[in-house]
Amino acid sequence: MGKKARLGFAAFVLVGVVAYLMYTGVRQTAVYYITVNEFAQRRHQLVGEGVRVAGRVASGSVKRRMTPAGEEVWFEIGDFKDDGGTTPVLQVYYTGVVPDMFRNEGGSDVIVEGRYDGSVLRAQSLMTSCPSKYEPMEPASAAQAGGN
Repeated sequence: MGKKARLGFAAFVLVGVVAYLMYTGVRQTAVYYITVNEFAQRRHQLVGEGVRVAGRVASGSVKRRMTPAGEEVWFEIGDFKDDGGTTPVLQVYYTGVVPDMFRNEGGSDVIVEGRYDGSVLRAQSLMTSCPSKYEPMEPASAAQAGGN
């Protein structure tokens, strides 16, 4: 075997090893990104699995408590629709730093990532999405003038 052939074989093996390491690394860290409706359809398949779910925090469902380990937050997320209809709901438990955009009254669009234990998604990360548009607050005088 010539010198060039050995060098080519070594380069081929090196590229193969790098490709294998990249594939296994991505495969182990890949997490599904699904909506609450998609989660509800596959709920039983996802028990014990790492999952990433996007949804909107249900109004009045947020409960917060400070502990020595950090802030505990319990809340429910549902679909993004605001039509008032019945949508699947997922209970979420999270301990850690809560993003500033997370609203206690509900209505925040969130992405939670964690492990589903069969009844509660135990989130390891909580992200809020920014509103698609910012609207100015109504001036207090305009609201009072309209009421007279």
